[in-house]
Amino acid sequence: MKRILIADDHEAVRSGIRAVLAQRADWEVVAEASDGKKAIAAAIESKPHVAILDFSMPRMTGVEVTRRIREFSLPIEVLIFTVHNSGLLAQQAYLAGARAFLSKSDASKLLVAAVDSLLVHKSFGIGSGLDVLDSVPVGGTRLTPRERLVVKLVADGYSNKGISAILNLSVKTTEAHRAAAMRKLGVNSTAGLVRYAVRAKLVAD
Repeated sequence: MKRILIADDHEAVRSGIRAVLAQRADWEVVAEASDGKKAIAAAIESKPHVAILDFSMPRMTGVEVTRRIREFSLPIEVLIFTVHNSGLLAQQAYLAGARAFLSKSDASKLLVAAVDSLLVHKSFGIGSGLDVLDSVPVGGTRLTPRERLVVKLVADGYSNKGISAILNLSVKTTEAHRAAAMRKLGVNSTAGLVRYAVRAKLVAD
């Protein structure tokens, strides 16, 4: 039996997920949690193969829970489940260690396929949200995925402190990524980074 953990603060959502997963006789929901801290405890205790985590939960978000699962080196594949079909959220999920990202509106159609992918350690639904990580460089400039994501967040208006919180980095590390991107791009201001982000289609013009 493949063991699955569901964490969402709404019982109706957890019930809906259970109903979809019930299509597979060889899958078992071994634990449920209504907030992030309970999700971590349930993951440690039940040792699921897959954890389906709501992005927005009380006490700890699904991304924060994912980071903790990775810190504990738990062999659990993570699917982040959200009402917000956002590329930036998908990036956060990916960088935290999740391998799948799915909108709740797509659950009835795609949840089984997503879990199937995770059970063979393949990503699902995260590619479109990570276009920024693989975008074609402008003018031959190649930024690392983390540098490109920092540039996008700068262009979105986040401070170094805000970017650090999103990416779970120290402010010093964020500043280093930002400085490296500026050096590679040959710019010396935030405005220069924003102009690059627009040209590279990391943000809307």
